[in-house]
Amino acid sequence: MDPLERVLVHHDTTFALMLATQARGNRVLCLEQHQLLHAHGRPAAHAREVEVQPVQGAHFRVVGGRTVALEELDVLWLRKDPPVDTAFLHATQLVEASTCPPLFVNAPAGLRGASEHLWALRFPDLCPPTLVSADVAELRDFVESAPAGVVLKPVEGHGGEGVVLLHRGDRNTASLLELYTRRGTEWTMLQHYLPEARAGDKRILVLDGEPLGAVLRVPRADDHRGNMAAGGAPVRAELTAEDRALCRRLAPHLRAEGLHLVGLDVIGRCLTEVNVTSPTGLLEISRLDGTPLAERVVAHVEQLLERRRNPTGRST
Repeated sequence: MDPLERVLVHHDTTFALMLATQARGNRVLCLEQHQLLHAHGRPAAHAREVEVQPVQGAHFRVVGGRTVALEELDVLWLRKDPPVDTAFLHATQLVEASTCPPLFVNAPAGLRGASEHLWALRFPDLCPPTLVSADVAELRDFVESAPAGVVLKPVEGHGGEGVVLLHRGDRNTASLLELYTRRGTEWTMLQHYLPEARAGDKRILVLDGEPLGAVLRVPRADDHRGNMAAGGAPVRAELTAEDRALCRRLAPHLRAEGLHLVGLDVIGRCLTEVNVTSPTGLLEISRLDGTPLAERVVAHVEQLLERRRNPTGRST
């Protein structure tokens, strides 16, 4: 995960999962990406065993620390925030280099294959009109052809960082496209702006293909981004029949790639992103719905672990 010292206990999904893991009688070890290593023929990590509590500033206590082989762990949650850069990719390769790996949530290969902004493009009928290109002229033509404007996104962006709303005739367009593509050498992403975004961007949390719940992230009056990290307000949202149909459509693909816990971003009827590295929103949905979702997620992962240990389902 990212540094435990910096988590916001009222918002951080990873921390909520740690609390639920501890409450169910499990030991909790935490480590950062750079603390992974491979030595003596197996992957390991310099980890801290911690006890956690939902008190900001006093939210954890270190009760032990050691170098632990990953094969000693039951479950390894891979929840480093984006970007998915070279170090992240190497980390997913390091943890796999074991003859007896732990249960991964989410699977390293799935994390490598599911770029948060690009994975949804496998389902073009679900997405708004989208262009991913490094060609500035091509991108500019797309901006000028969009009736309500476009959303410009860095391909490896997260948390709303660098997401810009552009309209036809905007004199910043050429300069921004040159900047985002590094003068035509790197891809960037444009999607038609969906006016429904003013009412909120819906985050649907999905556990092994089944929807857990949803929250609307409503942008501030002076911003177009609904991301909570960018100031969007969480508002209770119902799971609609269309939401459930979307989850059924994606479920077999998510399961096949070992993507157990994901966050789907939906605006109107369009799928805009599939978040797999460290999807958030769990605490907000839990508070708004009055449902302890972290406990449900951890209980499900314990069941996955039991099935992995005893695939026949026979008594032992």
